[in-house]
Amino acid sequence: MTLSILHRITGVAMSVGLFVLAWWLYAIAAGADAYADVLALLSSLPGRLLLIGWSFAFFLHLANGVRHLFWDSGRGFEKSQANASAWFALVFAIAMTAGYWVLL
Repeated sequence: MTLSILHRITGVAMSVGLFVLAWWLYAIAAGADAYADVLALLSSLPGRLLLIGWSFAFFLHLANGVRHLFWDSGRGFEKSQANASAWFALVFAIAMTAGYWVLL
């Protein structure tokens, strides 16, 4: 149940992130000064935390989406399997987010 709520929250978070992506793309087209302003904001501590949060939202939404694909095929409905797949999705999202930011 908690992962279902998180799935919805991550979807909303990624929608907000889409506006930031559009702003970033607009800044690229607007010129070097506009791009430098956006880059300065996204490079700040709050900006980095938002970017890390959006990448976590992406990876959790992805893992939970795959989990739902398995459910659509009729697998993983038993309570123990559902709990295990929920924990796997959460650990996957944390590991992928950490890996992405370490490699970046």
